[in-house]
Amino acid sequence: MFKHVFLTGPPGVGKTTLVQKACEALVSSGAGVEGFYTEEVREGGRRVGFDVVTVTGERGRLSRIRDVAASSHGRREYTVGQYVVDLPSFENMALPLFRNVGSADGGGRKVFVIDEIGKMELFSQSFVRAVRQTLDSSSCTILGTIPIPKGKPLGLVEEVRSRRDVKVFTVSKENRNAILQDILATLQNCLKHSD
Repeated sequence: MFKHVFLTGPPGVGKTTLVQKACEALVSSGAGVEGFYTEEVREGGRRVGFDVVTVTGERGRLSRIRDVAASSHGRREYTVGQYVVDLPSFENMALPLFRNVGSADGGGRKVFVIDEIGKMELFSQSFVRAVRQTLDSSSCTILGTIPIPKGKPLGLVEEVRSRRDVKVFTVSKENRNAILQDILATLQNCLKHSD
């Protein structure tokens, strides 16, 4: 029986959009939804970084393009391609959400959104631990996104992909408009069988 649902697919294919649509449908059906999305930040039509946005709309910085003029003041810099990851900002936004998820407020099981478990997020060991605990927790179903395998395997991503209680949907330009109903049906099933 599946307990969690993850979407995978190439960057820009529409995984986050599908997660947001699924959340809207779940909320309107009365399910509790918590967690966060990763959103592009654009300036003048150019992507300059990513923000973490909670389901309730709070926003924090995840990464920005390295600014040559900015120095790291002796701090360790975590980079993915041209992006410098703002680990303290990410952890301040994301980690408190995990602490809240275990406390069921009498409203039954929740759907916890993790978009995404990717290279930038995996610099945080606290995040990795929190994801593992949440995957093993009985208090919520995760709706998350993971990158497609490319280059060196990412430990936690492969762990998620190989779990027997995780249903992974591969999103493509061809199926992204039709797949939402399957995702919602699987999530509803996860919620129903875990009460």
